[in-house]
Amino acid sequence: MSTEREDADVETSSEGYARRFAGPVGRFFLDRQAEATLELLRPFPGASVLDVGGGHAQVTGPLLEAGHAVTILGSDASCEARVAEWTATGRARFVAGDLLAPPIPDRSHDVVLSYRLLPHVLRWPELVAVLSRLSRLAVVVDYPTRRSVNAAADLFFGLKKGVEGHTRPFTVFSDADVERAFASHGFVPTGRRPQFFFPMALHRGLRSAGLARALERAASGLGLTRVLGSPVILRLERRG
Repeated sequence: MSTEREDADVETSSEGYARRFAGPVGRFFLDRQAEATLELLRPFPGASVLDVGGGHAQVTGPLLEAGHAVTILGSDASCEARVAEWTATGRARFVAGDLLAPPIPDRSHDVVLSYRLLPHVLRWPELVAVLSRLSRLAVVVDYPTRRSVNAAADLFFGLKKGVEGHTRPFTVFSDADVERAFASHGFVPTGRRPQFFFPMALHRGLRSAGLARALERAASGLGLTRVLGSPVILRLERRG
């Protein structure tokens, strides 16, 4: 087993990564993600939220505007850069530490959230254990599912890289694998929101937010997104 420090969030916290979500299409992606996130957090109004690997700042603003108390955990101090507008004023808190051995007490936050991280860490079962241990009530994660075109991610990786300019290999999960991993720590799935039926790289390549919305609206209306959409945002709650 690898003992290297997990630091995939250094990349997702960078300005280069943020540029992948710039422009109208990127805004469409982030708005859809925020909408699903806030919907899944509706049972926990005013919850304290620990965003593990959340230096990408993609949901920091929406969480704060919804009234949640937000702490961001990053693997390195540099991961604070994109959330500094909130942490510098005390609206949010940033903690730097080992993602698999964070300096944070067990069950110290109502909800533990982690986006853009699970598919990029090597020791993902250990990350699942940490997310579960730190949560008092629920965990919310996102992941690419095999029940989608992501099942052929390896075949299309070169094409994806050509469209996006910079991308990384990632693990594609079966829903059952993710659910079993959390079940071993006492968490059960209670909410599932697949985000896109069409590949995000396709929407980036077409460069039209209007077309992206129309395509995804049609797929959702046909029930395709519910069955085959990816990435999935999954809420799991602690038993009892």
